[in-house]
Amino acid sequence: MKTYCLLLDLVDDPALIAEYESVHRAVWPEILESIKSSGITKMEIYRCDNRLTMIIEATEDFSFEKKAEADANNIKVQEWEQLMWKYQQALPGSKPGDKWKLSNLIFSL
Repeated sequence: MKTYCLLLDLVDDPALIAEYESVHRAVWPEILESIKSSGITKMEIYRCDNRLTMIIEATEDFSFEKKAEADANNIKVQEWEQLMWKYQQALPGSKPGDKWKLSNLIFSL
């Protein structure tokens, strides 16, 4: 099992943040299926102010490259991602178009 931690910011607008959380209480079934079929076994998103932290547990054969390729060919995932940009903004220093940024593990017990 592999574990990943990714970060992303939300647009700093309380109404949009509330809407984002509401949308995530009813994630589309196609999105849930795309997550599961990629080898992700558990996904959690935490929020502190407008900063998001996503924790992913995935099978050994999971790869972000394979997930990105599958997502690029999935119309519903592309539709979801377009909707998410209404709420999300890249972290400072990110390349244009980058979303979730992979964190480096610096401590573990």
